[in-house]
Amino acid sequence: MSRQSGELVVKIVLCVFLSGVILFFGFFAGLFVSLSGGAMFYTPLVLAASAVMVVFLAFFMFLPERHRRKLYVLLFSVVVLGGLTTVVYELREAYHNSIPVVSDHEVNMEPYRPFADTGKLAVLPEPSKLTMTKDLPRLDGATALYPLYAAFAQAVYPRQEYDLYQSEVMVNTTPEAYKNLIEGRADIIFAAAPSEGQKAAARKQGKELKLTPIGREAFVFFVNASNPVTGLTTEQIRGIYSGEITRWNDVGGGDARIRAFQRPKDSGSQTMLVRVMDGRELAEPLKEDVASGMGGIISRTADYRNYKNALGYSFLFYATEMVKNGNIRLLDIDGVKPDRTTIASGKYPFAAEFYAVTAGSDNPNVEQLIEWILSPQGQYIVEQTGYTPVSP
Repeated sequence: MSRQSGELVVKIVLCVFLSGVILFFGFFAGLFVSLSGGAMFYTPLVLAASAVMVVFLAFFMFLPERHRRKLYVLLFSVVVLGGLTTVVYELREAYHNSIPVVSDHEVNMEPYRPFADTGKLAVLPEPSKLTMTKDLPRLDGATALYPLYAAFAQAVYPRQEYDLYQSEVMVNTTPEAYKNLIEGRADIIFAAAPSEGQKAAARKQGKELKLTPIGREAFVFFVNASNPVTGLTTEQIRGIYSGEITRWNDVGGGDARIRAFQRPKDSGSQTMLVRVMDGRELAEPLKEDVASGMGGIISRTADYRNYKNALGYSFLFYATEMVKNGNIRLLDIDGVKPDRTTIASGKYPFAAEFYAVTAGSDNPNVEQLIEWILSPQGQYIVEQTGYTPVSP
């Protein structure tokens, strides 16, 4: 073998070895960035940078020296382009993150705890006719209903510390509350009607869900306050969420695409949207990638973000009293404004009952508490909290 051939073999072996090292570290750097929440941009960037370094290494080792200056210029151009791309991405993310969000995770629930003495809970004008000191039913429920059942507990339960997540008065999302009820970690939950999936989960555990209506609430749709649209019809809502209507100028607004947000499957508001659709299939929702914490990447339905062309939904009390986002405007539906009067009269089309839900608990005080909730005192708290009672 000639000296020249030997040098070539050494270069090839060295190039393969160094390329392997670069790709090895690039892979693990990409994995680390992915788990840190950068899957959508920084992971591809790291992998692309690794590939560019391998290509540069190959050209550097095998190109004649007289051509290397051009290679340096090309590499510098690639680095500058990557830097500019990163700056543009970060500016876009900063703008995106500056837009207000409406989600179950943005409200501080601490002031609504029973006996927190913050003035956030409805209070009876006279002593409760029901008091409990032992065998307290374990309560859980939807985020929007926590101020209500926390007020029930404050009226009936003994004064003590009730942790938000580990006590007789917990607060969770609707899916987690139904799971706790079905699996025996809660005796009563306060939520909207169960989804088909939640009913199936109960049947699988041999449980029967008993729904007792305790109040009524409006399911509301909202837009950015600058959106000229002030109302939609039921048919337009169905058209938008089925994907048949895609632009605001089709419903009296400006020339912009409709960003129709949805909520996670089995949440109370998503179950209500399915009911509104009345059999129409929902279009694929907006998604965002989130690190699962177990090394993978999962897609979830995006929380409502108040873009000027966005459309979202929630329940009236949560949207107006708990979130209090002044940058959104509630829409009239079929010409009817969502408020307590139209909920009570039945004029607002998307008014629905919410429930105290049980699944065969053996706690002797469960039925007693539900009877009290339906009594004038319990219904007074429903009304004073901001909901519409089921009985006068």
